[in-house]
Amino acid sequence: MRRLLTLVLAMSCGGIPAAGCVRDASAQALPASPARTAVVWPRAVGPVVPDPKIEARIHDLLRQLTLEQKVAQMMQADIRYVTPEDERKYRLGSVFNGGGAFPGNDKHAAVSDWVALADRFYDASMDSSSGAPAIPVIWGTDAVHGHNNVIGATLFPHNIGLGAAHDPDLVERIGAVTASEVAVTGIDWTFAPIVAVVRDDRWGRAYEGYSED
Repeated sequence: MRRLLTLVLAMSCGGIPAAGCVRDASAQALPASPARTAVVWPRAVGPVVPDPKIEARIHDLLRQLTLEQKVAQMMQADIRYVTPEDERKYRLGSVFNGGGAFPGNDKHAAVSDWVALADRFYDASMDSSSGAPAIPVIWGTDAVHGHNNVIGATLFPHNIGLGAAHDPDLVERIGAVTASEVAVTGIDWTFAPIVAVVRDDRWGRAYEGYSED
């Protein structure tokens, strides 16, 4: 079988010319491909002028971090699966609670419980006894129509309803109330307002968009 295959190949490009085996004398050589260079990530240019003192502090912190700690600083863990002791050990950059995540897995947790857990995470992140630099952890929450994970917080219509109201001033006041109630629980960051533009009503979170295209 191998000898037969060799013979067929020899005939196709040898004594019996086949299509593709005959060189066209009129064909011209292709131009040489331009040299390729690695794409360099563009440097951000914005209206904010960097503060030399802050930049120096950032570089100093990065110098002190191990590779593992740098990776941890870019991670965000759900409070259902991470503890303040984990924060002290791994130096996570942020923690998060979305729908169904509460201090102690207690959906009826009081405001004081939220504050206590936020303080414990913060204290753990600022503990430099192990030699790691103190970098305050950030807590993010899904407060998308009020601080909706906290019992007793003010709830508002979802974004799809607020968009239908055509009242930007009302939406701004709702945002201010939500920000105040989030701050009271010791949380720094809310994943709202949502800027999604709904392109298909079948999307499961279409209600989080203020409007459609």
